[in-house]
Amino acid sequence: MNHNQNKRQAVVIGAGPGGLAAGMLLAGQGYKVDIYEKQAGIGGRSARLELGDYRFDRGATFLMMPHLLEEMFQKVGRSLYDYVDMQQLDPLYSLHFGDTVFRPSSDEEKTAAEIARVFPGDEQNYRNFMRDESVKYQKVEPLLRRPFGKLSDYIKQDAIKALPYLHLQDTVYGRLSRYFQDERLRWGFTFQAKYLGMSAWDCPGTFTILSYIEHHFGLHHPKGGVNQIFQAMADVIREYGGTIHTSTAVQKIQVEQGRAQGLLLENGEEVKADHVVLNGDFAASMNKLFEPGVLKKYTPEKIKDMKYSCSGAMLYLGVNKKIDLAHHSVHFAADYRKNVDEMTLHKVLSEDPSIYVHNPSVLDPTLAPEGKSSLYVLMPTPNTTADIDWDGQRAEIRQRMMDRLEQIPELAGLSECIEEEMFFTPLQWEKELDIYNGALFNLSHKLGQMMYLRPHNRFEEVEGVYLVGGGTHPGSGLPTIFESAKISVGLIQEDDAKKQTARPLIKKGKEAGQWT
Repeated sequence: MNHNQNKRQAVVIGAGPGGLAAGMLLAGQGYKVDIYEKQAGIGGRSARLELGDYRFDRGATFLMMPHLLEEMFQKVGRSLYDYVDMQQLDPLYSLHFGDTVFRPSSDEEKTAAEIARVFPGDEQNYRNFMRDESVKYQKVEPLLRRPFGKLSDYIKQDAIKALPYLHLQDTVYGRLSRYFQDERLRWGFTFQAKYLGMSAWDCPGTFTILSYIEHHFGLHHPKGGVNQIFQAMADVIREYGGTIHTSTAVQKIQVEQGRAQGLLLENGEEVKADHVVLNGDFAASMNKLFEPGVLKKYTPEKIKDMKYSCSGAMLYLGVNKKIDLAHHSVHFAADYRKNVDEMTLHKVLSEDPSIYVHNPSVLDPTLAPEGKSSLYVLMPTPNTTADIDWDGQRAEIRQRMMDRLEQIPELAGLSECIEEEMFFTPLQWEKELDIYNGALFNLSHKLGQMMYLRPHNRFEEVEGVYLVGGGTHPGSGLPTIFESAKISVGLIQEDDAKKQTARPLIKKGKEAGQWT
């Protein structure tokens, strides 16, 4: 018997972090896996970018909670650390409030001492925050590891226990204000709401666990960039006989009587499959990958009405000198609240923006030629629903970012030192990478779009389709995207196990040989 004919076939649309993680888990657990990726390389919005001799992460720039990733590699008999050389960041980052610089660490004593130095009087408040969040994390974490596919999932024991700790009636900023006296320190523990593309003044209080996770578990830099993690997953997929088809776009998911049968590729080829794992941008995929009329809950009109995260304008710069900044730094606007409101509520570009600078060359010599630096700069912006002419104002927006960068003492005169450059706008995220509204962090995490109210891992509209990525439960950000892959693969295996037990009842006699 040809064992391969007997393997169940899973196709994955998109080789982003979620698609690769799901592909790796499926391939390592005996499925025949084919991944179809429209772009020429893997990694989706977190792919590797090369400009001349300089290398960059296009998206995510550090890794949180590598132990969750290692858990996933171990599930398929591998270790992440055989593929990737991981370095812990200490300090975590530098936060710049005008001339005041705060450098926290994942060592609580060091951070308490740093707070005593920069924000005296708040050090005990920090200890209280870490203690309380540790309890909250224990309660909330199980909810991020399982699906919310039906309303009864809310009344399971873990959800009931977690409820008082979710702080759903409060905001991230509101929670932090209960602890910290100094406004800048509040900002320093709330800016992580941006990882969800949201304002800390609007983001549910649940997500204070983001800053706790950073401070407790630390942040890590994989040598060569975060993209090396996706390379490692791709290697494991291939080791298990899976195939990644790059530059191969999917035209649609073929659905018959409410069940996915496989894919139609843009080159006209049809691919049959037992399971379809969808890792494309959620909203863009709903609009493009299903025949009109198939979807009732996620029609184009309903997709348009959903709430989306912010976007970002990006500069990738190859610079001909060493830069004396931390691996990554956040440079806050003088009036940070105003800056965030302009971006999320008023949807305009700030005169005084906050800016994020990633300077990995300070640790990792593989990303730029000797004595030089690869700099990645992100300016959070409104998404493309804003009335901004991204093409027409392109030069002006780039200049605004450069002016902001050159106000940073370590980056004075930067314009003179640029050897390679790429500038990327929200409109390019939308057009070139198929990200709906250019919303970099996917669907927003408002209460009406969390847990059961977020698109389900076992897709509710079409049988045989499973969602992974930032647009499904548990949400956006790499650790949660990896969890979405674990959850969806678990559901696929559960569904197959049910079919397996049902099969002998259906097939008897001479046909039974087909199932062995």
